[in-house]
Amino acid sequence: MEALIIGGFIVIFIVSIIIANIRIVPQTKSYVIERLGTYNTTWDSGLNFKFPFIDKIAKKVSLKEIVVDFPPQPVITKDNVTMKIDTVVFYQITDPKLFTYGVASPIIAIENLTATTLRNIIGDMELDQTLTSRDIVNTRMRSTLDEATDPWGIKISRVELKNILPPKDIQEAMEKQMRAERERRESIIIAEGDKRSSVLRAEGEKESRILQAEAKKRERILDAEANKESQVRIAEGEAEAILKVATAKAESFEVLNSNVPKPEILQLKAMNAFIEASKGEANKIIIPTDLANVVGFLTGVVDSIKK
Repeated sequence: MEALIIGGFIVIFIVSIIIANIRIVPQTKSYVIERLGTYNTTWDSGLNFKFPFIDKIAKKVSLKEIVVDFPPQPVITKDNVTMKIDTVVFYQITDPKLFTYGVASPIIAIENLTATTLRNIIGDMELDQTLTSRDIVNTRMRSTLDEATDPWGIKISRVELKNILPPKDIQEAMEKQMRAERERRESIIIAEGDKRSSVLRAEGEKESRILQAEAKKRERILDAEANKESQVRIAEGEAEAILKVATAKAESFEVLNSNVPKPEILQLKAMNAFIEASKGEANKIIIPTDLANVVGFLTGVVDSIKK
């Protein structure tokens, strides 16, 4: 009975030891295993077993990307301006073994390396160039840090300058400069607006005067054409009246005399044909050479009618 109890305790002890040495490594984690004080292997995610009393977990390493925000570091530019810059570093552990045995304090090492690299880069640049060249500084720092941390099993994926803090007097001078630049741009914009407004106003007045002049010109042309048409109609009416009177007189003369046409009648017929020709659309009128005789005849006829 005692042997059974002792045997049961031994079985329970062995089972508990086995269970205690079974490890489940979660996702994005790696365990560095040492055997008798030396590196043995690296466990990836999943179920793993270690030998009791021989193997031990030396370090648990996260494979996620890690972000570290370092405090502001004082740096001096090429034109002897002291300012503070704080950086943000994004890194990821690619080799758990090198990360465990490569450097004692990886974060402190990265921080010091970041500060020295930043001083070297900013020391070759002037203040204005530093403020406008963040991308260049970020790229150079990432390249330098990635090369330096590669033996530590660390991959630097990104470096950002979070804040650039110049001295207070430099900030005030920069604010005054920016204010003056904004005022200058405002003055230029206002001047360009006034110029454009003046040009548009002058063009509008010019077009208005041209339209007024064309309207007056058109009005005068229409008045002249109306006067011309009125005079032509009056002259045509007078000519028709004279022609009718003269025709009636001539016909009475023909009745009293013989059927032989007299020179006066022939002249009257010619005058009638001349008036009818003047009513056409032709732009030229041929005036007969004996028009004066015809007019004299018509004058005599008018005198006779009046008597």
